[in-house]
Amino acid sequence: MAGVKDYINTRVSRNREQIEHHIREILKLIGEDVNREGLLETPARVTRMYEEIFGGYEVDPRDVLGVSFDEKHEELVIVKDIVYYSQCEHHMAPFFGKAHIGYIPSGKIAGLSKLARLVEAVTRRLQVQERITSQIADIMEEVLQPHGVMVVVEGEHLCMCARGVKKPGSKTVTSAVRGQFRNSSALRSEFLSLLKE
Repeated sequence: MAGVKDYINTRVSRNREQIEHHIREILKLIGEDVNREGLLETPARVTRMYEEIFGGYEVDPRDVLGVSFDEKHEELVIVKDIVYYSQCEHHMAPFFGKAHIGYIPSGKIAGLSKLARLVEAVTRRLQVQERITSQIADIMEEVLQPHGVMVVVEGEHLCMCARGVKKPGSKTVTSAVRGQFRNSSALRSEFLSLLKE
């Protein structure tokens, strides 16, 4: 999987001073003393964190799949349990979970680590889980042109667990199906049963 350094938001880096200023202002507005020892470096730390967690804006997810290989394999390929971390665009609160990607190649395969990189590139930006799921499926379909793609994403959302309805432990599961998966319940069942193993 791509390392942290592969996904640094240089736009945040260029605007570091402004972002730190605004973080400091937010701290004041919520009633904090920005000169308190524990908060002196917080604006800089938050800015460095933003460089990392919003690094997906610096990369076109289509490019992440990179070089594909000609291969006659036309059976189901699954990469499961790809851990991701993202930020809810509605509350800027974290959500995280696992993505599972399955596809049936049509003569072209991607390196397996590229699928994990694709998940990273899509999730390291303000997102909603439904869009993450669809974007991964659409990009796989566009770049690899497989016979079919199925993506399942599980997520735990702090905007739901730690605030609002406060239901910790609740998970959201989304799926996207393309090509042969859309028309074949047997293929969908095979994919889902392999996720359980």
